[in-house]
Amino acid sequence: MGTFAVTDPSTGETVAEYPSATAEEIETALAATHQTYHEWSRRTTVRERAVPARRLSELFLERQDKLAKIINREMGKPIPQALGEIRFSSKICAAFADNAEEWLADEQLEVADGLRTFFRYQGLGAILGIMPWNYPYYQVVRFAVPNLILGNTVLLRHASQCPESALALQQLFLDAGFPEGAYANVFSTHEQSAAMIADDRVQGVSLTGSERAGAIVAEQAGRALKKCVLELGGSDVFLVLDVADLDNAVEHAVAGRMDNTGQSCMGSKRIVVLDRHFDEFTAKFTAAIGAQSYENGDFGPLSSDSATRTLKAQVGEAIEQGATVLVGDNEPRGNVYTPSVIGDITSDMAVYSEELFGPVAQLYRVSSDEEAIELANSSPYGLGSVVMCDDLERAERVGDQLDVGMVFINANGLGGPDVPFGGVKKSGYGREMGRVGMLEFANKKLYRFAK
Repeated sequence: MGTFAVTDPSTGETVAEYPSATAEEIETALAATHQTYHEWSRRTTVRERAVPARRLSELFLERQDKLAKIINREMGKPIPQALGEIRFSSKICAAFADNAEEWLADEQLEVADGLRTFFRYQGLGAILGIMPWNYPYYQVVRFAVPNLILGNTVLLRHASQCPESALALQQLFLDAGFPEGAYANVFSTHEQSAAMIADDRVQGVSLTGSERAGAIVAEQAGRALKKCVLELGGSDVFLVLDVADLDNAVEHAVAGRMDNTGQSCMGSKRIVVLDRHFDEFTAKFTAAIGAQSYENGDFGPLSSDSATRTLKAQVGEAIEQGATVLVGDNEPRGNVYTPSVIGDITSDMAVYSEELFGPVAQLYRVSSDEEAIELANSSPYGLGSVVMCDDLERAERVGDQLDVGMVFINANGLGGPDVPFGGVKKSGYGREMGRVGMLEFANKKLYRFAK
């Protein structure tokens, strides 16, 4: 891939192109982040490194209108949703800045010999982040900010369709007060990214992206003996068990499926409903999905021509194999894909184990909690889940049996700026956000005192 390009998905027009980095530019970024780690990160305190993170939080809000327009053009996110992403990114910066000293405080260990013993959390060096297009600011911030405060430096390879948000982010970090070399944007090719992973100056890599990309990066990191964190795809379940307020369940299911025009790794993609509620829920859910309006800004275009072709092909194959379209037509207009619901899906269909990255929900009927759990766990993915149930103990018992990294009970979207995020199985490994995310690329250095 030789060019980073901005192609407006609403028109298909390529409006800007940026060349891939030269070998000299990659070397400059590697040298700068390595040097800054030694000269800035290792000579400053957590409190001092948190100061520019607080300023970064303010800059996101000060520049939110301009930043929103950039990603609206790059990947089609409606302006209100873009502003929401930017404001959440601001909160993440503030949360890490506010909590860093507590989260990174020395951890005293009680040991049998009574000697003074503790862990001290410090940085490792330069960390490479490979980030996706679907949340151009949020994904970068949740990786970069905790690492910078911890004491690492950051090389950031953004998605090829997000060069302008990538450049805007680099300027934000500089203007916030992080020194040159603390955060370096690189328009690297895949080959250059592989070379950076192998370079001794890079101490780890974090990727958010597809299962295929994750497998490649994990292999490269493994060969170089580098730590990696992978946040990959998801086919999250939304379980509707026994609830008195079915309208509330429908509202959360629609929000979970339509967030970011369905282009969210932890979107509610498989809606699983107990038999006794199925008919009523289906009527209300399909009506609500059918009422979503592109003209009113409820959703935007899919991010690219290739994304649209992929989703259309997946749904088309499901229809050929016997699935029923309850809402929608699988006939996108340009990159505008009509929100859809498909049912009558069986385990022998390809779509049963695939991730649908767009506004298409799969609807399943089950007869018991046990059947719902079995269906949920049949997916190769294991990112998040939602359990709707008035009996909270029952909901928790069901959650205990789900092979996922996150369980949200009685609401969609319960993430927060200080709440850990991550999954299991083919959804990846490691965590971002919160204290556990901040410690992923930490040197957990042990101190022991003889006296």
